[in-house]
Amino acid sequence: MTQGAGQGPETERTATLRDFRVPAYVHETGPYGHSTHPGDVVPPHEETYPEGYTPTERDLPVINRGDTLQVPVDPAGQAVPQPNDGVGPLYVVGDVHGYLDELVAALQEQGLIDAGGNWCAGTARLWFLGDFTDRGPDGIGVIDLVMRLSAEAAAAGGYCKALMGNHELLLLGAKRFGDTPVNSGAGTATFQAAWLLNGGQKTDMDRLQDHHLQWMARLDAVEEVDGYLLLHSDTTAYLDYGDSIEAVNDTIRETLTRNDADECWDLFRKFTKRFSFRDEGGADAARSLLDTYGGTRVVHGHSPIPYLLGEVGSEDGEDDAGPVVEGPHVYAEGLAIAMDGGVTMAGKLLVRQLPLDI
Repeated sequence: MTQGAGQGPETERTATLRDFRVPAYVHETGPYGHSTHPGDVVPPHEETYPEGYTPTERDLPVINRGDTLQVPVDPAGQAVPQPNDGVGPLYVVGDVHGYLDELVAALQEQGLIDAGGNWCAGTARLWFLGDFTDRGPDGIGVIDLVMRLSAEAAAAGGYCKALMGNHELLLLGAKRFGDTPVNSGAGTATFQAAWLLNGGQKTDMDRLQDHHLQWMARLDAVEEVDGYLLLHSDTTAYLDYGDSIEAVNDTIRETLTRNDADECWDLFRKFTKRFSFRDEGGADAARSLLDTYGGTRVVHGHSPIPYLLGEVGSEDGEDDAGPVVEGPHVYAEGLAIAMDGGVTMAGKLLVRQLPLDI
């Protein structure tokens, strides 16, 4: 993993942000007595942590639970509406995190782009689930590719669209607010410190331009397509922003437009929450989103599948075996589909057509 890249003199500015550091007890054993591993996690039961605790990429617990195993789904029991005649097939992409080469290879494998990296899928529909930058080597290159494919797909009668991830919020905040203190609930933090802790790359910040910022700030947070509720984070925090898809997207855009550091921090903090669908009551949590926003299944990124399955891999790629991820993970009684294959930890960058062939 390249999380350390770009962490030169800037890291000194985080030295006084004691309240923003990960609590020592989290690093040592994790909240459930298991070993910990980097991740931008909010504990599944936040009340077990100090009030206002904001997690970083460095405290994702690995929990091997029996209820996160792959769930066979009976297509007849979980029928998904098919696209209308004349509409191309639907594809989704998990977290990319700057791994441009892996993204290009995965898109080519699915027949969405040609050897030159150009859209070749006609009327196909492609959705990215967010988290384009940080950790990996070329986040800006990823954004540039997605923006270009959006234009090329539209010209061919299809589309390429993207959702807002917590790392888009983080990069926007780091660029807009830098070292401006924000109220984290437990003291003072800054977006700059959070960005560095969460794998921010100096090369991305150096290449970030106004059109990238404008593109990220306009991204929707939630969409429903062909019966699939698409979102980045496996959390019910979206319900805090509206009782319809339009309301959620409008509220988040308005929050970013107001440019208030504390409001943007709260939005980022909520988008880091995860694991709402994994544990006991997970299916009910998924239903709460589906009942409110529509759809028959939630499709998300954010939480790496290796963690949902209790598998541990090497972040720096030294573990030749790597996490075993062959495809999306279906769980929560078949109501949730996880798409983050863990590319940052030598896992797999997933691009898959829906409905899944399972």
